[in-house]
Amino acid sequence: MTILVLSDSLAYYGPTGGLPADDTRIWPSLVGVGCDRDVALFGRIGWTSRDVWWALTQDPNIWAAVPTAEVVVLAFGGMDSLPSPLPTAVREQIRYVRPARLRQVVRDGYSWLQPRLSTVGWPLALPPSVTVEYLEKIRAALAELRPDLPIVLCLPPTHRSPYYGYVHSGRIPTTAAMLAWGRSHDLRIADFYPVTRDAFEQRPETMNPDGIHWGFDCHRRIADEVIGVVREALTTPGRNGADGPPAAPKPTG
Repeated sequence: MTILVLSDSLAYYGPTGGLPADDTRIWPSLVGVGCDRDVALFGRIGWTSRDVWWALTQDPNIWAAVPTAEVVVLAFGGMDSLPSPLPTAVREQIRYVRPARLRQVVRDGYSWLQPRLSTVGWPLALPPSVTVEYLEKIRAALAELRPDLPIVLCLPPTHRSPYYGYVHSGRIPTTAAMLAWGRSHDLRIADFYPVTRDAFEQRPETMNPDGIHWGFDCHRRIADEVIGVVREALTTPGRNGADGPPAAPKPTG
C-alpha cells in the first residue's frame, strides 16, 4: 500500500535542481519514512491543477497507483497562484519554435518581459475559481474509483523569485478558495505557507537560488507538516468528501 502524491516540481526539486522521485531528502520520501509507507510521486515542473487533472485522466501509471493507494496527497496550486501576464501557452510553445536561433530570441524576450510584467500581479496562471474547478474534478474522479480513499489537501507555499518580480499577491485568494473547497468536503489540510515563508525570510541561503524551490531543511519541515495529517488519514480512512460515488468527470480542458 502506498501514499499517492500528486504535485508540481516543489516535491522533487532541491537547492540545486531536480532529483529522482525516490531521493531520500525530498519531502514525499520523508513522509513515506515517517508513515512507514511506500510513496508513488507524480509531478512535473510547472504543473498547475489543470495539468494534474490532465495527468490523472491520461497517465496509466497514475491509474495503476490509485487502486493500491491508502491516501492521496494533493500538493499543487502554487503555480496556479503565480502572476502570468504572458499567457502560459506562450511559454509552453516556445520549445516548438524553429529554428533554434529564433527559439532562443523568443525565450530571451519572454525571460525579459515576464518578471517586469509580473509586478502588476495579474492575471494569475489560473484564477482561483478555475483552480477549484479542477480540484473538484480530481476529487470526483478519485471518489468514483475509490469512494473510501482519503485525500489530503496542501495549501500553496510562497516564493521569493525574481522570475516573478518577487510578487505573489495571488497566493491569498487562491489559498482562500482552496481552503473553502477543502473544508466543504471535510478534507484534511496541510499548509505549506508558514514553513516556506520562514525559510525564505530566515534561511534564504539554504533555498534554491531561483527563489521558488526549496532546500533540504525546508523539505524536512514540510514533511513534518504532512506526516501528522497523513497519519490521521491512515488511521481514520474514508474521508474524501464523497457522499457516495459521483459521476466520473470527462477528461476535458
